[in-house]
Amino acid sequence: MSLEKITKSAAPRRYNDACGAAHALDLVGERWALLVMRELMLGPKRFSDLKADLAGISANVLTQRLEGLEAAGIVLRRKLPPPAPAQVYELTPWGYEAEPIFQVLGRWAARSPSHDPRLPLSAASLMLSFRTMFDAERARGFAARAGFRLGQETFVVRISDGTIEAGRGPVEDTDFVFVGAAPAVAAAVYGGVPIEALEADGALALEGEREMAARFATFFPLPPKVEA
Repeated sequence: MSLEKITKSAAPRRYNDACGAAHALDLVGERWALLVMRELMLGPKRFSDLKADLAGISANVLTQRLEGLEAAGIVLRRKLPPPAPAQVYELTPWGYEAEPIFQVLGRWAARSPSHDPRLPLSAASLMLSFRTMFDAERARGFAARAGFRLGQETFVVRISDGTIEAGRGPVEDTDFVFVGAAPAVAAAVYGGVPIEALEADGALALEGEREMAARFATFFPLPPKVEA
């Protein structure tokens, strides 16, 4: 008779430090926790969608992180009503308050010489990057609704009067639509790759007002790199 070895995940270690930053790390310092929160910043998601958008995470680890964030009051579970009943995870109002942390952390880390923008990028991460890197001065006088068809999801970015809104939404009434994967859009916006070159490679398609789309891509400058 063989005995099955049963292991339990170790309880998260605490810093036992009264500093607010230390307690923040107690709450979200486990690997993948912040990225789970990032994926939920644009609204609820099913477990399967979270796993698909977080390249490299296992189902077991994702379950642990969701349980930990739920216990901390950052994430909650709820069931969607018919006709599409499903369990989804979403941030609590307090959880959504963390977006400025992601923005500051993202801008700070983008200055690192070792930051590699060619690595995988989720659709939620791309939309949050637009809200983070938007340069209101460059966009002065520009008004448009930009659509994004990224896999099975659609998003709308609205720019008007030097302000930006980005989130999920239908793309039918937009001025132009980028169609492709998030890394291809990032290559056009952050990597300086011409849209025409990405279209020629089959990585990206653009529908609608091309001149507006090309100008849109210039509104998100990355911060300068620090000296090594």
